[in-house]
Amino acid sequence: MRLAANLVYQGAGELARAAEELDYGVVLSGEGYRNDAVSVLGLAAGRTRRIGLASGIMQIPARPPGLAALTAATLDALSGGRFRLGLGVSNPDVSDGWYGVPFDKPLARTREYVDIVRRALRGEPLRYEGEHFRLPAAGRTGAPLHITTELPRPHIPVYLAAVGAGSLKLAGEIADGWIGVFTSPEAVAGAVAGIRAGRERAGRDMAGFDVLPSLPTAFADDVESAVDQLRDHYVYMLGIGDPATNFYCSMARRMGYEAEMERFTERISAGDRAGAARAIPAGFVDRTAMVGPVPRVAERMREFAEAGVTTLGVMLSPARTDHDGRLRILRLAAEALEVSGVG
Repeated sequence: MRLAANLVYQGAGELARAAEELDYGVVLSGEGYRNDAVSVLGLAAGRTRRIGLASGIMQIPARPPGLAALTAATLDALSGGRFRLGLGVSNPDVSDGWYGVPFDKPLARTREYVDIVRRALRGEPLRYEGEHFRLPAAGRTGAPLHITTELPRPHIPVYLAAVGAGSLKLAGEIADGWIGVFTSPEAVAGAVAGIRAGRERAGRDMAGFDVLPSLPTAFADDVESAVDQLRDHYVYMLGIGDPATNFYCSMARRMGYEAEMERFTERISAGDRAGAARAIPAGFVDRTAMVGPVPRVAERMREFAEAGVTTLGVMLSPARTDHDGRLRILRLAAEALEVSGVG
């Protein structure tokens, strides 16, 4: 198992270089309300030489598939063949409320999107007649367009973010890797089973498939202090949109924290973010993050490796810290991996 570092835009170049020096396998950048993925990865590509680069994730509602393919081709060319294209449909609140794209039939939409992206990256002239995407959309009959980027390799890996059973099977069927968030070792084992079913449906095994969950990470001498560093992040993620449809709230309920999520929702609805933070159960944070001293984090890394993780993401944004604190997280996570014996 190797480590990945989920970057923040502040000091991203230095963080990427530090991760490379610490022998991390890949750096990722996601996108939401703080930064887009592409700008951060372009900076990281120019500041590093060996480490892999991945969008974790580029949101499908944010850009048409042609632009996603062109962006992937450009980043792969600029980095000398180090880019991995992570994609995801996000969630109903972000898709509809931020991008103005209806969140209907996400699995079918993702399948078509990935199909178009792969065709474009192969340099094929694009014509497509799908349920969700039509190229050309207005029925033009001229010569179809195609990418002319000089690519350093014939295949750019595509990763999918997935949570539900159907989306996990789809990731196994059509993707080269899976990106997960807010997950536990037990949940990863279940996800791998779903991914494996998708691989079997496509006539493939798990060889070469990258299982990459990303975990909020905080180091401290005691678990309680480390958990407290992450509470603001959990308030943000659990507070996105409607709690009835929020993926992370649903996960907490499945893990047995229904009463706690009810209190959390009450505090958020009342505008009491401090109270909402206190309502988040420490056990939920502990099982979906890596917290505590190095030996304890090392043990959690072993649990994730045993569950089937091939690349373990260390999230740098959730902890309440500064740039030096993020560099410290990178160093201590690398130390924990060495202690764990699964690197």
